[in-house]
Amino acid sequence: MAKRTRKAASNGSAAADLPHAKPPEVERLSPARRAKNQATSRRAAGPKRAKSRYLVVVESPAKAKTIKKYLGSSYVVKASIGHVKDLPKSKMGVDVARGFKPHYQVIKGKEKVLAELKKEAKSADRVFLATDPDREGEAIAWHINEELAHQHAYRVLFNEITKNAIQKAIAEPTALSRDNYDSQQARRILDRLVGYEISPLLWKKVRRGLSAGRVQSVAVRLVVERENEIRAFVPQEYWTIEAELEASAPPVFRAKLQKLDGEKVTVSDGATAQALADELRTAAFVVDKVERRERRRNAPAPFITSKLQQEAANRLSFSAKKTMTLAQRLYEGVPLGDEGRAGLITYMRTDSTRLSGEAVAQVREYIRAHYCAEYVPA
Repeated sequence: MAKRTRKAASNGSAAADLPHAKPPEVERLSPARRAKNQATSRRAAGPKRAKSRYLVVVESPAKAKTIKKYLGSSYVVKASIGHVKDLPKSKMGVDVARGFKPHYQVIKGKEKVLAELKKEAKSADRVFLATDPDREGEAIAWHINEELAHQHAYRVLFNEITKNAIQKAIAEPTALSRDNYDSQQARRILDRLVGYEISPLLWKKVRRGLSAGRVQSVAVRLVVERENEIRAFVPQEYWTIEAELEASAPPVFRAKLQKLDGEKVTVSDGATAQALADELRTAAFVVDKVERRERRRNAPAPFITSKLQQEAANRLSFSAKKTMTLAQRLYEGVPLGDEGRAGLITYMRTDSTRLSGEAVAQVREYIRAHYCAEYVPA
């Protein structure tokens, strides 16, 4: 017996200290008893926790595709395709006697979109309302929130569709801004009141089918006022006199007549202009002095909506509608080969000259890497 004990000890076995220990007996269970025990074990462990599921609502299908790429499989991204509720088309829809209270209804054709959003919201732990970051987008989010009536609905805001911006917005949700959607309501109600009151007058006095509204009425007044100024303008004749000069060393340059006998010259008729030009043709010109000054020219500010439309019209002859349609595509995301869809500009309906912090950081790093650190702005 001792011999077996030493052998076990040399093998490092715990049985060396308990030479008479017997292995535990295995209880033989019937199939019915075994099944009962397994069921009891499952109940004790509890049900397996379902994976969290989130619904993100945006305005356009193109934006939905781009955002979906930046979020995980737990997120479902759906598009409302613009507004889902509005004032009725067949009547005023504004109760003036009760404090201009609007009466909204689901837009015809949007019932299917709302039904799909409600279906997805029922199985979602959270709903993120990611419509555009302006008053119009706030109103859309408000109406969707009313229809979904989800207990855990949040507003998310982003000015660019990039991975960092989207993930940060989802991680830092906010509440709906009543000031913003009330502002949109006021604009919409004003549109309806002005349109419904003035349009019939246009039909009677000008031509049936014309529309008037908050924007058209102001625009017409601006056009009329400008036309009155043009008609009241009294033209005044004036002449400028310039000399094209060339010395022994290039370049050729132009000089403009500014003073005559030490005083500022104003030429208001052709005869005087011709007499001065004849006199200058026989004169000797001398460069009195040359001033060298350093001028600092700043880069133009980033586009705001109006400046974007002006430049597109002047340089490319684009209409405002075409410009904003193309800008919308660039904002929502376009296919970039292996990289997939990506948003290329920040939100375009704005009066802000804000630049993307992520883009600025990338530009600064590019300048530092490809040129020199001293060219990176402080």
